[in-house]
Amino acid sequence: MSLVSDHDMRTLVRMIEVMFPHGSFPPGPYERAAREVLDAAETNPRSLAQLCQGLHDLDRLRDAPFAQLDDAVALTVLRGIQDAPFFVAVHSVASVRFYDDHEVWELLGYEGPSFAKGGYVERGFDDLDWLPEPRVEEVSR
Repeated sequence: MSLVSDHDMRTLVRMIEVMFPHGSFPPGPYERAAREVLDAAETNPRSLAQLCQGLHDLDRLRDAPFAQLDDAVALTVLRGIQDAPFFVAVHSVASVRFYDDHEVWELLGYEGPSFAKGGYVERGFDDLDWLPEPRVEEVSR
């Protein structure tokens, strides 16, 4: 059973979508990151209260609920609160969970950690053919 309303959960998902905008991504990674934020907050009554109050306050910062704001306005709202403890708490959990999601890895073309596969050196580490050649050569002295 969740301790936040469906509306709050939609607001949290929208917040994470605005924080990490990838227009072609499906909702799953954003929803899983929001769930992780909520799970982390539910372990501490103060954190849960902060999360619920922050989500409530997001809806009061404009004439429409945060989840209904267009991307530009929603981003402006988040920039205005980026130093608030509520924002920092959500961002710290969501950034790790979102970019540690294997679906996100696949969408971004990341193959995952290489250590168990022998590292990157023998596995195409130097296949970045889209990068320009270095302009500076190493000089030994």
